[in-house]
Amino acid sequence: MTEVRNIILGLDIFMAINKDKLRKELIQLANTSHFLPQNFYCFKKIPSTNEILWDFIDMEDNLPVVAIAAEQTAGRGQWGRIWQSSPGGLYLSVAITPQILVKDAFHITLLSAWGIANLLQKHQIAVKLKWPNDFILEGRKLGGIKIEIRVRNRYITHAVIGVGINWSNTVPPTGITLQSWSRTQEFCSISCLEKLAAITLTGIFNGYQCYLEQGCGHLLNNYLKLLDSLGHPVEVEGIKGTIVGVTSQGELQVRLQSPGAKTHINLPPKSISLGYRDILSSGNNS
Repeated sequence: MTEVRNIILGLDIFMAINKDKLRKELIQLANTSHFLPQNFYCFKKIPSTNEILWDFIDMEDNLPVVAIAAEQTAGRGQWGRIWQSSPGGLYLSVAITPQILVKDAFHITLLSAWGIANLLQKHQIAVKLKWPNDFILEGRKLGGIKIEIRVRNRYITHAVIGVGINWSNTVPPTGITLQSWSRTQEFCSISCLEKLAAITLTGIFNGYQCYLEQGCGHLLNNYLKLLDSLGHPVEVEGIKGTIVGVTSQGELQVRLQSPGAKTHINLPPKSISLGYRDILSSGNNS
């Protein structure tokens, strides 16, 4: 905790993003000002933006609150992996107080993934979603989401939404950056990391508002419209099938095909990796 307090006090603080420019971009984008974060904290190098926000929550900081890092040394992935996030990407987390039942935890992933992807598409970025929590562009991984929660009496009292999106950082063969993609396009409306951060934050809050106003059913339908793998073939324990949907609890719905019979099954997150275009390796998921 001492190290975290020192960082918060400014010993390792760094303007990874121009905060004034970020606020201007948010003002231009936001139509959900009720959910705009109260505080921004930008760091040069920390273990994890998710981790730092849990310490803010423990110190009873005003929520929502945002942490952005230029580099992470111990980012946490959806499959429990830890990795170093190289400079040049967007590494952002936001802490909220959703007050929803723990059985509905996937709804936070749902609203965040759809909200961000939907807003990126409005900025002419042809992003799709890969179940359960990744953004893909031209079949490659553009980014992902990691949700962590705190529960009390069956309700989620606090949630930290961690988002990583490739901007100009080094990526593996299964990845793609927005800057490399934009060089192949005639026009790209995202010209700086501050605008990408503003789109990401506004997308989360737009998704949150949609969830509160229209419920999970409407949001799930929107999520499915952006799901890249819908209708694609998949193999489960040697049996061929087709992806037909996702449940409100985050389970992948698969219609299996076997001689003389067809049946539907629901697969929970982490039970199967869908891989990426032309590179079908479970080791590439996060």
